[in-house]
Amino acid sequence: MPDLIAQGTDPQHRWRRTLPEGETVVLGRLGGGWAVPWDSQISRRHASLIWTGKRLEVVRLADARNPLFLRGSQADQFSLVAGEHFVIGQTTFTLADQQVNVAADAPAPVQQQSFSAQYLKQVQFRNPDYRIEVLSRLPDVISGAASDQELFTRLVSMLLAGIPRADAAAVVAAVEGKEESEASRNDKEGQRRRGASVPDDAAQTESQQSAWENKHRGPATLPSGLRPNASPRVLHWDQRLAIATDFRPSQSLILESIRQGQSVLHVWRGTTVPTPESYTVSDAFDWAFCTPVVGKACRGWALYVAGRFNVERSGLTPSTDPSDLREDVKFTELVSAMLASLRQMRLLEHRHATLSQFFSPVVLDTLADEDPEVVLSPRETEVSVMFCDLRGFSRESERKAGDLLGLLQQVSTALGVMTHHIREHGGVVGDFQGDAAMGFWGWPLPQTDAVERTCRAALAVRAGFEASTGLGAGIGVATGRAVAGKIGTVDQVKVTVFGPVVNLASRLEGMTRLIQAPILLDEATAKIVRQTVSREVARVRRLAIVRPYGLDAPLEVSELLPPASQCPELTDEHLATYEAALDAFLAGSWPRAFELLHRIPAEDQVKDFLIVYIAQHNRRPPPGWDGVIPLASK
Repeated sequence: MPDLIAQGTDPQHRWRRTLPEGETVVLGRLGGGWAVPWDSQISRRHASLIWTGKRLEVVRLADARNPLFLRGSQADQFSLVAGEHFVIGQTTFTLADQQVNVAADAPAPVQQQSFSAQYLKQVQFRNPDYRIEVLSRLPDVISGAASDQELFTRLVSMLLAGIPRADAAAVVAAVEGKEESEASRNDKEGQRRRGASVPDDAAQTESQQSAWENKHRGPATLPSGLRPNASPRVLHWDQRLAIATDFRPSQSLILESIRQGQSVLHVWRGTTVPTPESYTVSDAFDWAFCTPVVGKACRGWALYVAGRFNVERSGLTPSTDPSDLREDVKFTELVSAMLASLRQMRLLEHRHATLSQFFSPVVLDTLADEDPEVVLSPRETEVSVMFCDLRGFSRESERKAGDLLGLLQQVSTALGVMTHHIREHGGVVGDFQGDAAMGFWGWPLPQTDAVERTCRAALAVRAGFEASTGLGAGIGVATGRAVAGKIGTVDQVKVTVFGPVVNLASRLEGMTRLIQAPILLDEATAKIVRQTVSREVARVRRLAIVRPYGLDAPLEVSELLPPASQCPELTDEHLATYEAALDAFLAGSWPRAFELLHRIPAEDQVKDFLIVYIAQHNRRPPPGWDGVIPLASK
């Protein structure tokens, strides 16, 4: 498919983009990938283009303020063939149909030089201000690119702007094994159109492999892990002459540069060296160099630059000395290094954003500074665990049985409330179970205030549920020893917590239905809250001693409440009255307990748990009363 080349009055104002067949694109100052931001005479949406497969149809849009010019005359609608151009404002748009073919048959260079990083450090720029100004745009080039293809387009334009001696530039990559690149396919298609024979892939690959092993005395691998039969492909390219011959970068130069891990220069023609006419006349280049982009974020990438000697160009002194190219190589090395660093940063940001869906900020911050295998390995530690569950969800499920997507949205909203507050208060989201979530504190780093963080999160979840879902929350919190980290099987793992304390938190969450308390604490957590957490943050009241269903050991449960300022219906005096009633209940003074419980506001449903139990036993403790209420279900 042909390319459209935009060129403004400034050499830096340029791009080359491939036209998609049958798809309409819009030129304009704000036209996405087809934007021409440097020309103020071009409207936001100026012209529509569509490549039909044979011609480019161009139509001036109604919003366009200025005309389009074709062959010196205004035109609102016209068609172009390859080699023709039109003008808007100060920008020329040329339709070019050139092939880019990696040349596997390029002759050996008459001169080859490799440039180490240490050597290039000693090279001085004769015009450093201009080079630095171009380099300063690289962060914007990378951050402003919405895709890799857009990045390649901008990067090649920047290389041509920063290297006045260059006639062509490309971003290339080495494709491993027998994968056939698009460039290779284009090369074969072009050869067939010209009636040339096309070599067999397998034979060519075997020949390359043999030549490589003969040269290097045995099998070798490239630094990036690519085999010597890797096939380079061109990711994007451009050249200064809008209409010129096909571009044929040297395969041997690309692979040699990637193999060495440094810039390599090939010279084919100059005034002081012989000329392999069969190659350079058709390609119009005297020299080329290739610079690898080293780093995992740009694996196999390289920057390829080619040009001619004795070029007369504004601000450029004609030269036939290959040593004059050292500045250009150094500039390209700097672009390569900055590109690798910035791409690596973007890769890490992308990974961070992806992992943030699975890990809390506290885990991500730890992973950034330490070995992930060490951080995530399971170990025993002191944790506070919180289980959260929706209240009234079963009835809601029946009511919305005909609207499953709406029901899913409601569950997603509820889980979002849970996970948001777990993460916001420094916890780790350990698991999801239907409409419930589990979070824990105290890992991967110890947290001296883990209990307070857990309580703050629990109160925030309770308030968030009431505000956003209209449903209540059942929350159980327990504190103790557990194993936390990457837990699972050889096939699947997850970051979670394991141990009796987790089961206890789950049991407490289940008890909230029976006791009608939104948040229940075990005895260890309640004790720490009373000792370390301000009553301006949270309050605690002992509720009862129960024997959970299926267990033998009794358990003292307490309720976590917001501060009095946020829960005025239950004053501190009311809480003291309840605990006095509980003491009387445990001591067997049930009439006294019954009387005290009725002093608490009717809105407090928690007191009904003891009132109902007392009433069921006719206000008399059963024989052998030990203060423990057995629970008949989970």
